[in-house]
Amino acid sequence: MTILCDWQIAEQCRAGMVTPFDPALVNPASLDVRLGRHIRIEQATSADMLLVDLLALDVSEADPYVLRPGQFILAETMETFYLPDNIAAQFMLKSSRAREGLEHLMAGYCDPGWHGSKLTMELHNSRQLAGVAIWPGMKIGQMVFHLMDQRPTRSYAVTGRYNNDAQVQGSRG
Repeated sequence: MTILCDWQIAEQCRAGMVTPFDPALVNPASLDVRLGRHIRIEQATSADMLLVDLLALDVSEADPYVLRPGQFILAETMETFYLPDNIAAQFMLKSSRAREGLEHLMAGYCDPGWHGSKLTMELHNSRQLAGVAIWPGMKIGQMVFHLMDQRPTRSYAVTGRYNNDAQVQGSRG
């Protein structure tokens, strides 16, 4: 496998691999991704996680949603992905977010053929005393894209359970 560089990422994104595509988010070997508008939070009364629309709550950088110490949420990217059958991707939390106390639970691997979906991120405030601010549009992480040496015999477009997810999704077991 080969990691795509900036111009390769931009070329693939302009061809529809990531929407919306903002060229300003391209790094030398990754693409910054932004927090979307929906999160899922735990409920005291149910095992289901409650879907919350941050924009409906008027959450912004000036007035963010604050994750309590130890709080776990599921969140989505603003971007929707359409990975070709020869490109895999890996989500990495931005180091500035980690330095603020945000943690990603390392479940961000995307197989070739994953398509029509926003990435669901598993986020945790690892701080013990302070909250961590989040808001739609903030740079939350980056995607590293890997060009496969060969196409798989069956891509995620055929085998995947998380294709065409327009919003953050809980576990499908």
